Amino acid sequence: MNPRRTLLELFVAALRAVDGLACVERELRNFGAGPVAVFAVGKAASAMARGAHAALGERVEQMLVITKDGHVDPELARLSRVTIFESAHPVPDERSLAAGAELERRIVTLGAGIAPLFLVSGGSSSLVEHLVDGASLDQLRALNRHGLAAGWDIATLNAERVRLSRLKGGGVARLLGARSALALFISDVPGDDPGVIGSGLLGPDNGRDDAIERVVVANIDVALRKAVDVAHAHGLRFETRAERFAADATEVAREFIAALRTTDADGLVWGGESTVKLPPRHGRGGRNGHLALAAACLLKPGEHLILLAAGTDGTDGSTTDAGAIVDAGTIERAEIGGCDVERALREFDSGTALEASQDLVHTGPTGTNVGDILIGLKAPFTRAARTGN
Repeated sequence: MNPRRTLLELFVAALRAVDGLACVERELRNFGAGPVAVFAVGKAASAMARGAHAALGERVEQMLVITKDGHVDPELARLSRVTIFESAHPVPDERSLAAGAELERRIVTLGAGIAPLFLVSGGSSSLVEHLVDGASLDQLRALNRHGLAAGWDIATLNAERVRLSRLKGGGVARLLGARSALALFISDVPGDDPGVIGSGLLGPDNGRDDAIERVVVANIDVALRKAVDVAHAHGLRFETRAERFAADATEVAREFIAALRTTDADGLVWGGESTVKLPPRHGRGGRNGHLALAAACLLKPGEHLILLAAGTDGTDGSTTDAGAIVDAGTIERAEIGGCDVERALREFDSGTALEASQDLVHTGPTGTNVGDILIGLKAPFTRAARTGN
C-alpha cells in the first residue's frame, strides 16, 4: 500500500461525497413546477448551478452565478440564459460590488410567476457585496485584510462585515419580503447555520419570519464519514471526532500529531478550519500549508506517520495549492531543495518550503467548500490492509 496514494484517495472520496453538482441535483429532483430563477454565489457556485440545471432543465428562466476567479466550470458557460461574474476572494474589489448590485437588481425585478432558488457556499462574503450608505470599498477591504491577518473566527468577522453591508445578515431576506424562496447551502461553518454561511447572505433578517426554506445539502461531516468508509474498504480502521478543529494552525498540528501517535487506529480524519495570524510581510501559503509544515517539524526522523492537510475548495489562502502531504522526510527534502524551513515557518512562507520538498497537493477547483480536512495515517497497517484482504 502506498500511503500517499491512500491519503489522496481518501481526500478525493471525501470531496466527491460533498460535490455541489450531485448534492444540488439530488435535492431538486422533486422541486415543484414552473419557471425558476437561479442565484448561485460562492466558491462552489458553478457546480451547484450545474446541479440545478441538471435537475430543472428548461424550467430555468435565468441563472446568475457569482464565483471566485478561476472557479468557473466550462460546461456552465455553454448553457443558455446564464450570466457569470468572476469575483474577488479573499479580499473584495470593485467586481464584488458590481456582482452585488446585479444580484439585488435581479431579485427586486423578478417576475411574480418565477420561483427564486438560491445556492450558497463558502466564499460568498467576499465575492458579492452592496454597501450601506456612507461605507466605502476601502473600508471593506481593510476590514477583510485585518480580520484575515488577525486570525478572527468566522463569527467575529461576519459581525463586522454585516455593519457595512446591505446584503449580509439577512439582507436578501429583506429584499424578498414575503416572497417564497428555496435556499440550498454547502456549509463551511460550525453548526451549519444559514445565518453564518456567507455572512448570512440568505440567513434570516434579525430573526423575523420569512418564507425562505433553507436546506443544508452538504457539510464537513458528510465528507469525513465518506473518508472513513473508504478507509474501511481498504481494511484500515480510521477514527474521527465530532468537534471541528478551529484553533491556531500550529496548535492544531501539535494536537493532531499527538493524537495520531497515541491512537490504536490506523489513522485519523478531522475536519474544521484552523487560523493563522499573519505578520505585515509574509510569504506564499495558507493555513493548511502552514499547518502541514508545522506538523512536519514535529515528526521524528524515521517516524512512520504521514499527514494530509487540505482545503476542500482546492485552494489554500490566496494560492492555487489545496494543501500538502508531509512525512518525516519533508524537512530534509525542503532543505536539500534550498529552503530554510525555520525561516519559512516563521515568515508564513510554507508554500516555498513545501514546493521545495515536492509535497504540495493540487486539485484545481473542486465544486465544493465544506472547510478543511486533516487525514493522518500511521504504520504498521492492519493485517487486512497489508494483505489486501
